[in-house]
Amino acid sequence: MIHGFIPPHRFFAYLTWQEIEKMSNKENTVIIQPIGAIEQHGYHLPLVVDSAISEGVLGKALALLSDKIPAFALPTLYYGKSNEHDGFAGTITISSQTLYTLILEMAESIYKAGFRKIVLMNSHGGQPQVMEIVARDLHQKFPDLDVFPFFTWRVPNITNELLTEEEQEWGIHAGDAETSLMLALLPQQVKMDLAVKEYPRNLAPNSLLSMEGKLPFAWLTKELSDSGVMGDATSATKEKGDRILASLAQGWVRVIEDVYNF
Repeated sequence: MIHGFIPPHRFFAYLTWQEIEKMSNKENTVIIQPIGAIEQHGYHLPLVVDSAISEGVLGKALALLSDKIPAFALPTLYYGKSNEHDGFAGTITISSQTLYTLILEMAESIYKAGFRKIVLMNSHGGQPQVMEIVARDLHQKFPDLDVFPFFTWRVPNITNELLTEEEQEWGIHAGDAETSLMLALLPQQVKMDLAVKEYPRNLAPNSLLSMEGKLPFAWLTKELSDSGVMGDATSATKEKGDRILASLAQGWVRVIEDVYNF
């Protein structure tokens, strides 16, 4: 069905315009935009990973959320800014300007309908900065609109407790965590017989510079990985994925509650 992982009664696109027009407490209703990407994730994972994670985690969270809290998921925005994965067949990327405009105009439409709280739930590591920029610009344009540019994995969760120290440091793409979570969400689409362990190469040891830390450098996946994987996908299990999914969903329930009460 079109709603995918999202509970049907929480799927914004299933509402009629009259239901939206007559809805009470719209100023506190939480509208959530799941955002992902269509990009390579190694030999073993499908292109849809980031989008599936946004929608899958959100769907489980909304199923757990109290019916007393009004919250709706918009249809997932599948395309993202994925140019770091150029050179791997199947990756679809849009520019930061296009992504910015898509989110801006979506949010303006939601604002015109009377809603005042929008969560940008992004699962792709290549575009949090775009979320933050558009959120600030929207709030400047509409001071009574609260916009929350969140990264899916930053809610309280147990993921790092299940990973090795090496994986916590370097497993940033298609590694243990993402593969385990996909085994929980879309197991039939995971080819574990093709999973590999490959960490970023050509990085100077003990350097202050890092890929995603406080002093990052610009990088392209082709420069760092042959397979497209940066992590240990071979250590992934469905059991870990189920625990990660449950933990992320509980974290997102707490976040949605906080946004509602903000």
